[in-house]
Amino acid sequence: MTAPPAGRDAAGAPAGRDAAAAPKALLLSGVGRYADPWHPFAETSAALAGLLREAGFDVVIPADVDSTLEELAGTADTHLPDLLVVNIGLPRDGRPSPGTPAAAAGLARWLGSGRPMLVSHSSSTSFVDFPEWEGGLGGRWVRGTSMHPDYGPAAVRIRPESGPLVAEMQDFTLPDERYSWLRTAPGITVHATHTHEGTEHPLMWSLLRQSPDGHPAGRTFYDALGHDAASYDSPEHRELLRRAMSWLTR
Repeated sequence: MTAPPAGRDAAGAPAGRDAAAAPKALLLSGVGRYADPWHPFAETSAALAGLLREAGFDVVIPADVDSTLEELAGTADTHLPDLLVVNIGLPRDGRPSPGTPAAAAGLARWLGSGRPMLVSHSSSTSFVDFPEWEGGLGGRWVRGTSMHPDYGPAAVRIRPESGPLVAEMQDFTLPDERYSWLRTAPGITVHATHTHEGTEHPLMWSLLRQSPDGHPAGRTFYDALGHDAASYDSPEHRELLRRAMSWLTR
C-alpha cells in the first residue's frame, strides 16, 4: 500500500484533523495598510466569504494581514488552514509589502506548503517586495504598464479549450474593472479573457505551482474580476469561483 503524502492521513485529509470537520479558509482582506480608497474590501471579502461558506468552508477573516502572515511562518503543518484567500490592496505607507521579514517568511511558507491559494483582483498589485509572489500567483500587475479601462460593463470570454473547469460555461457580461497588460507566466492556464484595444487579456487563470526543484507545490487560482460587490452578483462569476474552489481543494 502506498503511504499517504507527508502531513496527510490515509484519506488525504491533513493529519491530526477531524475528518468530519469543515475545511478552513483563511481570508486576508484589505484592512489597515492593505486597504485603499478605490476598493470596497469589506464588501468583496464578505461576498467571497459567502461563497466559501456555501462551499462548506469555515472562514476566518483576520484583522491584520502582516501579523497573520507572521503567524503562518511558525504554524505546524497540521494546523495550517486548507485554503488561503487573498483579497488585498497595495500599501502606500512607504513600508515594505509584506511588512516584516517574518511576514515574508509566512508567505513563503504558504507558497511552499503544497496548499492552495485563491487570489482576487487587486491582490496582483500587492506584495511588491516579495519576488516569489509573482511566481506563486502566475503573474502580477506591473506599475506603468498594466491598466484597466473605466469601470463598466465587462464582456468576459470563456476559453472552453482550457479544460473541465469551464465546461459548458458561456461568455457573459458583468459590471467590473478589466485588468489589462498584466505580466503573466508561461505555465498558467487561462480560463477567461477580455479584449481591450484589439488585444485579448487574461482575466482568470489557474496554476500548478512548482518548487525550485521542480516538484508540485500547490495550486493557485487568480481572478482579476471582483472590483466591488456588484461583480459577485453575476451568476456566471459566482459559478466560476465555485468551480475554482472545488478545483483548488479536491
